Amino acid sequence: MDLDKHDHSDQPPEPSTAPSFWKSRFGISLTISLGIAALLLGFEHRVHIFAGNGFLGLLLLACVVMHFFMHGGHGGHGGGDKS
Repeated sequence: MDLDKHDHSDQPPEPSTAPSFWKSRFGISLTISLGIAALLLGFEHRVHIFAGNGFLGLLLLACVVMHFFMHGGHGGHGGGDKS
């Protein structure tokens, strides 16, 4: 008798996985609430956003863009030295 080839049909089925947080009722309502808050905040502060110091916004945007493009060179986070 081979012990590696036994029947698993007598075991109960695995429980279904719970829905992710972002697909739950709370996650959807949180996403909508944060979106509305962002729109209202942007509307109230549009003068500062569009007529303010655009250099700081461009600097922050450049940091984010460089972060995404620079990680292609060393294989992402945790690449380290391979030697």
